[in-house]
Amino acid sequence: EVQLVESGGGLVQAGGSLRLSCAASGFVFDDYAIGWFRRAPGKEREAVLCNTRGGVSTYYTDSVKGRFTISRDNAKNTVYLQMSSLEPEDTAVYYCAVLWGEYCSGLHYQYNYWGQGTQVTVSS
Repeated sequence: EVQLVESGGGLVQAGGSLRLSCAASGFVFDDYAIGWFRRAPGKEREAVLCNTRGGVSTYYTDSVKGRFTISRDNAKNTVYLQMSSLEPEDTAVYYCAVLWGEYCSGLHYQYNYWGQGTQVTVSS
């Protein structure tokens, strides 16, 4: 059974940092791309970052460039989203998802499995 479990969310003040984790199981982790998405209150789900199986990162949201990074530890079947200089506009539920393919995509419908999400709240 494919499972993705996010953790690391919480409440943080503006300017602070958080590291989200996405622990995967049930598939050959290092064969596929993993993406991070977020859904802010009242907004559509948006792609944030993705990491290919080769470790190449792709940004899909300009506002996080220079503040967020994605990395993966294939030995631990885990992908991380390091978030720094957080802003209230980053408040959202963050989801990780796996795409059955080598390359990344910013299109949520191309992803095959999703985690349950973790809430990130940034106070001003």
